[in-house]
Amino acid sequence: YTRVTVFLTRISMGWLIFYAGITKVLNPDWTAAGYLSGAKTFSGFYLWLVSPEMVGITNFLNEWGLTLIGLSLLFGVFVRFSAPWGALLMILYYFPVLDFPYPNSHAFIVDDHIIYALLLLLLGALRAGRIWGIDQLCWKHEKCKKFA
Repeated sequence: YTRVTVFLTRISMGWLIFYAGITKVLNPDWTAAGYLSGAKTFSGFYLWLVSPEMVGITNFLNEWGLTLIGLSLLFGVFVRFSAPWGALLMILYYFPVLDFPYPNSHAFIVDDHIIYALLLLLLGALRAGRIWGIDQLCWKHEKCKKFA
């Protein structure tokens, strides 16, 4: 029961994150500027991320970060490594919409970004890639042991 639940959670999160990333990669008009330029919390930091010097880097890291983290979860490869990076992205998505203590009109302090971040950390801590994933094959080898 536990293994099935962890596996299905990993696959679900993987698809959610992969789809969010690949749709950005495939859309040449997509940019993080619209979301980040209206940041309600830490606005100076987010405006810097979408400044002319940084917006290309921000877009690239966002698009490919989501896509690769999603693939990592889907295939169960290096989940222990990718999950904290995914959690960091979720926290970075949380603050621009946070008008403390309301991240949106239907939430008080905690919204879906926080749930996703915690779930990603849990998947990493549980080494979810070892459950019917590539990490299951890899974790015994010295070179990839620390990531699996």
